[in-house]
Amino acid sequence: MTRPSALLLAEAQGAVSGMPNLLARLSEPDRARVLALGRPRTLERGEAVFRQGDPHTGIFLVESGLIRVFYSAPSGREITLAYWYPGNFVGGPEVFGGGTHVWSGIAARRSTVLALAGGELKRLIAQMPELGIGIIEGLVFKGKCYSALAQMLGTRSVTERLSLLLRSLCDLYGIEEEDGIFIGAAFTHEDLAHMVGATRQWVTMTLKRFQQQGVLRFKRGQLTILRPDLLEQAGGAGDDTR
Repeated sequence: MTRPSALLLAEAQGAVSGMPNLLARLSEPDRARVLALGRPRTLERGEAVFRQGDPHTGIFLVESGLIRVFYSAPSGREITLAYWYPGNFVGGPEVFGGGTHVWSGIAARRSTVLALAGGELKRLIAQMPELGIGIIEGLVFKGKCYSALAQMLGTRSVTERLSLLLRSLCDLYGIEEEDGIFIGAAFTHEDLAHMVGATRQWVTMTLKRFQQQGVLRFKRGQLTILRPDLLEQAGGAGDDTR
């Protein structure tokens, strides 16, 4: 299975896939110079890479694991913007530093990142144009991702958003089994709620309804889509109670 670039709420994951690795354009000597200037960090699950309101200091290249980026409202409610995989960078858009972070990033599982200070990054780009192109491509990709997310949140009901998210999880993590498609990744009801802009209680209630309709099976944290065709129909029905 091809490793995804990012997981987020979108009409189709293919519309926001294919981001090139930030260092892919560089020669081996230039890549080695960038890596030598970075500061490696190992993060346990739940540990922050950066927090909303903290000063921007540069970017963080995801080397392994999975980084969740999210916004926290004054009420305390959260919305997940995306999950970023290795090859992506997080910590923008102020890649050279300055200003404060407008969202947070935490490790969704044990991860390693390479911290690149804004000043060093700016100096390297002046010497390595291909690195600058990589940064621009990354920012363009992220702009497309967040535009897709805004469109989904503004035009689709919460039931439709959950249905689309479950179908995306099938595409990214689905394992064909005799009775359906097993989603081979662990996402809690709270994780799903943060991605679709709903409450955990609403997600639990809706998954139970889908289960009663024979659309899926959710048992001991494991999710299997029994009828993908019915899942698509289910996304067009239901209320928006959150």
